[in-house]
Amino acid sequence: MAPQISPSILSADFARLAEEAKAVEGADWLHVDVMDNHFVPNLTLGVPVVESLARATDTPLDCHLMIEAPDRWAPQYVEAGAGSVTFHVEAATAPVRLAREIRAKGARASMALRPATPIEPYEDLLPELDMLLIMTVEPGFGGQAFLDIMLPKIRRTRELISRHGLELWLQVDGGVSASTIERCAEAGADVFVAGSAVYGASDPAEAVRALRKQAEASMAKASWLRDH
Repeated sequence: MAPQISPSILSADFARLAEEAKAVEGADWLHVDVMDNHFVPNLTLGVPVVESLARATDTPLDCHLMIEAPDRWAPQYVEAGAGSVTFHVEAATAPVRLAREIRAKGARASMALRPATPIEPYEDLLPELDMLLIMTVEPGFGGQAFLDIMLPKIRRTRELISRHGLELWLQVDGGVSASTIERCAEAGADVFVAGSAVYGASDPAEAVRALRKQAEASMAKASWLRDH
C-alpha cells in the first residue's frame, strides 16, 4: 500500500488553473474543492470548471463536494470527468444509494465526515465506499491549522476498515503539511490532501515528492500497515 498525494487547487491561482494543474502532474490526484456557500460559508467552483480541468490535465480529479443536496449534484461531477467524488454524510439524504450511483457511473465513491461527526454510526456503510475522508479542519476555507484532536478518529476509522477487511482508502484533508503528514500516516491515513503545503511552495512538484517520501517513511513504521 503506497501513500497518495492529492494537491488541492483551492490554494492554487484560479486565474491559471490549467498551468497550476500541470505544475503537480506527478501527484496521484488533483483535489477539487466544490463549495456552495450553503453547506459551508464559501463559494468556489462547479461543474463547468471541473469539465475544463478534466480536459486540461491527465491527473485524475478528486472532487470534494462541500454542498447541500449532493444526492442531486454528485452524479453530474462524474459526468464532468471526476475520477473520485466525495459527498458529505451530513448533507446526503441517502448515502448508500448515492455511493452506488457514483460507482455505477464509473467513479470512485467517497464519503466525508466533518470533525464533529463520529465514524461509528456509519460502520455498516463502509463496504459501499471506495474512500472515506476525515476532515482535519472545519470545511470551508483553505490554510487552516491541523486539528490534532482528529488523530484518534483516524485511528478508530483505520481499525474499523481493518476489522472488516476492506480495501478502503482513508483520506485526510486540512492542514496537511511537512509537519503533520507523518502523524496522519502513522494514525492510519493513506491519501493526503495538501493545499498550501504544495501550492505555497516555490516548486509544487518537489513539494509533492517530499510529502510522499515523508508519508512512505511513516507508513513503513506504522503498526496498522504491518498488521494489514
